[in-house]
Amino acid sequence: MNMPNSRPVVLCLSGHDPSGGAGLQADIEALLAQGCHAAPAVTALTVQDTCNVSDFRVLEPAWVLAQAEAVIADLPVAAIKLGMLGSLEMVDTVAAIARRLPGVPLVCDPVLRAGGGGALGKDEVGQAIRERLLPLCRIATPNLPEARLLAELPEGSADACAERLLEHCEHLLITGGHGDESEVHNRLYSRDGGARTFTCVRLPGSYHGSGCTLASALAGRLALGEELTSAVRSALDYTWRTLRDAEAPGHGQYVPRRLPLDFGN
Repeated sequence: MNMPNSRPVVLCLSGHDPSGGAGLQADIEALLAQGCHAAPAVTALTVQDTCNVSDFRVLEPAWVLAQAEAVIADLPVAAIKLGMLGSLEMVDTVAAIARRLPGVPLVCDPVLRAGGGGALGKDEVGQAIRERLLPLCRIATPNLPEARLLAELPEGSADACAERLLEHCEHLLITGGHGDESEVHNRLYSRDGGARTFTCVRLPGSYHGSGCTLASALAGRLALGEELTSAVRSALDYTWRTLRDAEAPGHGQYVPRRLPLDFGN
């Protein structure tokens, strides 16, 4: 029996990772776990595995725009999640798409480096994201190295990066996990001066797709109507569980387990 689709739709504009650890597959799985419907529009193709990225190709902007327009014309988009963009032209393209959906919460995961360290765009892409996309976002979710690139502060603390980036965006979640502390500190900043730190126990190993997982889960929680701070906590808790239960399908980083083993049964 066919049933009306009551799951909120999240438009995902991101790259494809053939290993399945990050990118659009991560978006889809994380959104399914929140009870949302993912509408994935491909921005780039990558050559990568669970170790690192070796090459990528950004799609023609017209193709990405056509994908998004088809979704917007047909589905009631409740949130937008941005991932890998890879070029200045793609930054402008997704900014134009976002402007077509005023009031729809946009979560920007500024993917500038792969988990293994490989670049996923030229340096000026970070500047373009800061200047042209962050003002359109409800929240951006960089890790600390990404926040430093966006803020152009090579040695900046999370507080210093936030001070500079909040000139451009309303809310900012800078995730930790790149030091050797026993606890990971994830810091939520707001332009009105609000700040909150969420801590979790550090897990061993390194992970492929954790940032995609977090940003997508957060977009899903916002699509469901959850208040921002609560949505951040829900997304962080979910992401930590996916890392706790992660598996190593290849020879590189662990891949988050975003869906339970019995999902769909």
